[in-house]
Amino acid sequence: MVNRVGRERNPAIDQRVLEAAGRHLALYGYEAMSLAAVAEEARTTRQALYRRWRNKAELAAAVVAEMPDLADMAETADPFGDLVDELTDFQRGVSHKGRLSLVGTMLQDTTDPEVRAHYRARVIAPRRARLRAILERGVGLGLLDADADLDVALTMCTGAWYGRALAGEAVPPNWPERTARLVWRALGGQPPEPGTPAA
Repeated sequence: MVNRVGRERNPAIDQRVLEAAGRHLALYGYEAMSLAAVAEEARTTRQALYRRWRNKAELAAAVVAEMPDLADMAETADPFGDLVDELTDFQRGVSHKGRLSLVGTMLQDTTDPEVRAHYRARVIAPRRARLRAILERGVGLGLLDADADLDVALTMCTGAWYGRALAGEAVPPNWPERTARLVWRALGGQPPEPGTPAA
């Protein structure tokens, strides 16, 4: 973001605008998000927005860029346990208010391609990379089949949550571990018994 008029920026305004825009993007989608409404909620003016972001696409991309991207989780001697931990973190993140609506926004044809690209790079790609690394370690350790279909498994890991949400079903008890067990078995692995410590 560039200060186009040379005046000193007020970080408090920046933060209020990003928070308001994030709520509007999640609740109404990209197409219906109004910069005037965002400015009003952020207690500022549209002129102040345009001094910071040239247009709605640039503001929406800034919202996505502000989303937390957790550092890679430390690898352990238990890739199955790491898979459960990663899915637990996914559940925690996708359960935040408005997050599923934001996912829907990114699937709309009317969403600016630059915004969608930012979302994929900031949110989707890192998660998929971490999940693939865990499953590849399982293959490398001989815990999963050498020819395991990791591409489909990646979609199974997170797709199971979205399918449940679209069906309007309640979150199954212990969803991360149950999903990890299903995926692990589908890839030829034998998950440890519940409560069994890592080797």
